[in-house]
Amino acid sequence: MIRVLLVDDQELMRMGFRMVLGAQEDIDVIGEAADGLDAVQMADKLRPDVVLMDVRMPVLDGVEATKRITEADTAKVLVMTTFDMDEYALSALRNGASGFLLKDTPPSDLVSALRAVASGDAVVSPSVTKRLLGRFLGDGGGELRDAGVLDVLTEREREVLVLIAKGLSNTEIARKLFLSEATVKTHVGRILAKLELRDRVQAVVLAYETGLVRPGDA
Repeated sequence: MIRVLLVDDQELMRMGFRMVLGAQEDIDVIGEAADGLDAVQMADKLRPDVVLMDVRMPVLDGVEATKRITEADTAKVLVMTTFDMDEYALSALRNGASGFLLKDTPPSDLVSALRAVASGDAVVSPSVTKRLLGRFLGDGGGELRDAGVLDVLTEREREVLVLIAKGLSNTEIARKLFLSEATVKTHVGRILAKLELRDRVQAVVLAYETGLVRPGDA
């Protein structure tokens, strides 16, 4: 069973999520929280597999709550936001969230995303992430971090990181670079380890922040 903690300051939103998730045989909603501070405390107590986290809340926002939960390695966090241009969503990704979805995401996509995060994958929409990062980095691709952090990567690993940032799956990367999927998976693991990143989401953000990939790139 995938144990989920729902966090949203709107009771109707929590009720809706509970109804959708409660209908799944492999998902168990083990608790609800109405603010970030309560979420941190409940996550520490209940140890869910995934926290479904709103980002704009009173007392403690979802960004700081995400940071505390992921730093403590209490649970994985999937962020929910109303707007795809929400700077809170970008901050949540930087602070350890395994991805974010819009609150009007179809129920089937929400369920799939939760299962993916619970299994260790990241949920990142390349198109939304591009627009979000493009807004804050500017169309000129202004760098927020020193590109020197990428010097630890081999040329092949940099190639793979570019394709990750463009939203390609391991299978698609393997096909494009004429490699086996197992080899790509090894490259991805080494990239994350060398750059001390939690998952593919953080790899995407870093690729844009260092200018390795620009928001306007195809």
